[in-house]
Amino acid sequence: MATRKNPLFDTATTLGKILLFLGVSGICGVLVAGLLVPAAAVSGSAASGSIEFFEQLPAELKVDPPSQTTRILAADGSEIASVFMENRTKVSLDNISPFMKDAVIAVEDSRFYEHGGVDTTGILRALVSTARGNKQGASTITQQYVNNVLNANLAAEGNEDQIKLNGVNKGVGDKLREMKLAIALEKEFSKDEILEGYLNIVFFNRDAYGIEAASRFFFSTSAKDLTLPQAALLAGLVNSPSAFDPISNPENSKARRDLVLGLMLDQKKITQAEYDAAVATPVAPKVTPARQGCAYASKAPYFCDYVLHLLENNPAYGADPQDRKRLIYGGGLTITTTLDPKAQAVAQEQVNASAGKNPDKWGAAMVSVQPNSGKIISMAQNTTFLPVKGGFDSQVNFNVDKLDKNGADLNGMGGAQPGSTMKPFTFAEWLNEGKSMKTVVDGSKRRYPLDFPWRNSCGQVAGAYNDNETALGAAEDLQNAEPQWYRPLSVLEGLYNSINTVTFASAAQLDFCGIQKIVDAVGLHGGLPSKDDPNPKINMFTLANLLGSTQTAPLTMASAFATFANDGKYCEPIAITAVKDGTGKALPAQSSSCRDAIKPDVARGVNYALQEVLNRGSGSLIQPRISTGTHFPIGAKTGTSNNNGSTWVVGHTTGLATASWFGDPLGNQGRAGQNITVNGQFYEGIDGYMIAGPMFSNFMARIAPAYGTDPFPAPPSNLLDEPYVQRPEPPAPKDDDAKEPPAEPAPAPAPTKTKGND
Repeated sequence: MATRKNPLFDTATTLGKILLFLGVSGICGVLVAGLLVPAAAVSGSAASGSIEFFEQLPAELKVDPPSQTTRILAADGSEIASVFMENRTKVSLDNISPFMKDAVIAVEDSRFYEHGGVDTTGILRALVSTARGNKQGASTITQQYVNNVLNANLAAEGNEDQIKLNGVNKGVGDKLREMKLAIALEKEFSKDEILEGYLNIVFFNRDAYGIEAASRFFFSTSAKDLTLPQAALLAGLVNSPSAFDPISNPENSKARRDLVLGLMLDQKKITQAEYDAAVATPVAPKVTPARQGCAYASKAPYFCDYVLHLLENNPAYGADPQDRKRLIYGGGLTITTTLDPKAQAVAQEQVNASAGKNPDKWGAAMVSVQPNSGKIISMAQNTTFLPVKGGFDSQVNFNVDKLDKNGADLNGMGGAQPGSTMKPFTFAEWLNEGKSMKTVVDGSKRRYPLDFPWRNSCGQVAGAYNDNETALGAAEDLQNAEPQWYRPLSVLEGLYNSINTVTFASAAQLDFCGIQKIVDAVGLHGGLPSKDDPNPKINMFTLANLLGSTQTAPLTMASAFATFANDGKYCEPIAITAVKDGTGKALPAQSSSCRDAIKPDVARGVNYALQEVLNRGSGSLIQPRISTGTHFPIGAKTGTSNNNGSTWVVGHTTGLATASWFGDPLGNQGRAGQNITVNGQFYEGIDGYMIAGPMFSNFMARIAPAYGTDPFPAPPSNLLDEPYVQRPEPPAPKDDDAKEPPAEPAPAPAPTKTKGND
């Protein structure tokens, strides 16, 4: 049953209206007294109590910058993406159309430049109007600004449930507090500063906070260029953004706009002619959707996502993840990154051209770094961040680790088996021990039994290759891809032709502890860390890792090869060069962090050999050539996993290092890269030079010259001398050549086979 109204207080009756008027006027009197009369001069306990309550209210307002849009920029200053909690871009008052300033004052607070924060004339006028049944607000622009600031502060603190809204959960005490703060604010800030703050904080639409965002959202223009009818429409929105929305309620919006125009005419802000022209203008919004986030990045969405994860994981941006997200997504930051848009465009073009169409969802990824700084120049993959009809979408970044070194999420795939791209690091230790790369070793040797006397000054070597010991946990005899390579070869020939047996024959003469130190020094690590082991080593004491069996991310591989390009200095990869908050204050960013990793002579020797890979070895079909048809000094190494499910080319000039990968990005990455169709072409088995190779070659041919392609310094002569040729052991039995790839050596992961011609 409906509650009966007390006829005495029914505002529909004349008596009710009078009583309402007197009651509200009494409240108003208390407010006015509190605002204008010193407490000592007021007699009467009720009045004194009210004034005492008022005097005890806070008079200071914490005016923090409101939540603003954060922009992520490429190295040249172009925008990659924007992110926000509230879509807002702060602008100064002189960058706001005069029409907008006049319109909002006309409709919201015509006496703005006359009152001291609270308009008592407006309050009395509103009370009389309300008593007559025509409800009218009396909050000044200053009061509205105070209310918006208070609510913004609550939101920034995560206390959205305490936000106060007029007519919903705001009482007399709240209004008193608002009034006192408004008076205090007017003493601290000029009228223009208050108006600027108000126009930058006020809500226009769920995708538009502040006048700049509203101008761009509704009219695809800036606040500075708003026309009279556009400004009047936006000023009218403030009262009720949903009721006067020009998209969903165009008729209501026009009526409200025309009301604002009428007020502007009455207050002599515009002429009759301007009014007539404006009201005759149709309501015609030209909406630019506020697409935020890396999914809508104009370029490099996965690099953008990587940058955000780096900041979200950085304690310098807040004590906990929530604090960090509030700063990053609401702090109006300007994040300048290392990304080269030209290089990124070519990288994206190449991964799409090489593997853009494959219904079985094979992945392609390519990342480049600058050797002498560690700056990430480009990062691309053949997927879309958002679903596209007929496309391959993924939110996982194929180029980076799953977690960072502190165990925080990077949203990465965690890499893939690098295959023979690991061989240069064993070769580097060969040179590090002072051996000539032209030393001949026994490439016919395929058996390394469980009791083989490997040399390791800091641990035990695990694994074995021996047909006769498979029951004891050994793998089958070591295998090359083609039978003609089971013969004596120089260590150099073994590397540039990617011969497994030569890698093992050279490792048999080395200290495995030295190989491990080389791998660690150049930043190589497993790409699938856990919170218990956030920075896992690639254990070179496991024989299978000589051939690349541990998953490693393309970014890690590119940075490791960049060490050779940088004359032996390793630089940590970096993506962020500068961060500024909304006031222009610098926040922590990344800077180049480089260290001596391997001897310069060793790096030069490796560069010599890696050039031979492209000149006459396993990568000879992918030698990059610039538009003139000539090639430039460049080294690289191909790689293919045991089942062809992960294929690589990693290489560098003196100025740019790039890792190119094609393979299985799904689940446990167990699919074989055999009998597959990519971009309409059938492959019986994928090798590194087939898809990853052209991606690498075409990219480097177009981009590397801009970063420097000077000749590599020559290695010292002792690393190139023709030494005494060692006598090889008898070749393995002929029927061994036809055996399948070796099985898993216990307890190591499955060995990785690299094609001899990949």
